[in-house]
Amino acid sequence: MPAIWYFDVVSPFAYLQWRRLKPLLATHDIRPVPILFAAVLSAIGNRGPAEIPAKRTFTYQHVAWRAQRDGVALVFPPAHPFNPIAALRTVVAANADPDVIDAVFAHIWAQGQAGDSVEALAPVLAAAQLLPADVEAPAVKARLRAETDAAIAAGVFGVPTLRIGDALFWGEDAHDFALAALTDPGLLDTPEMQRLAQLPVGAARS
Repeated sequence: MPAIWYFDVVSPFAYLQWRRLKPLLATHDIRPVPILFAAVLSAIGNRGPAEIPAKRTFTYQHVAWRAQRDGVALVFPPAHPFNPIAALRTVVAANADPDVIDAVFAHIWAQGQAGDSVEALAPVLAAAQLLPADVEAPAVKARLRAETDAAIAAGVFGVPTLRIGDALFWGEDAHDFALAALTDPGLLDTPEMQRLAQLPVGAARS
């Protein structure tokens, strides 16, 4: 089975991880899958980082610092969070072509352009030889919903997430952990890893 990389272009951390992940597509069987992060949050009853004021500020500043440290071009779009559905459907309409994923991420996160409508994404569509009607096609809408539902059913709780078998590696900061699991399929089968997977809950909030 291929590894699956679940992502939403609304996430700057997905942008950062994509820059590290794309070169691996040539040597590893990894399938990028766009999903709607907001639907995941609704399904699990959680709030995103941008919905918690203090966490929102920290997240944006952390991302900016990470990008500056690593020499990655990053300019936040005009508003965030934004509605990413048009951008996600653009990726789906292009069958998740890596170059189109690149173009969408670059438009939003490297150039700081809006990605919240087909009109805002016009340069990306033109370069990908896509029409607005392609992005708005019922089959494209249905596929994005289906991929999001499948991610939720697999237990995905955030983006970006790299799924390797049944294991979920959440977050750009788990990138090296995920690569280790790709290299060593038995990484999570050690006694200690299995003990942690079954660790009892000592207390829970009511």
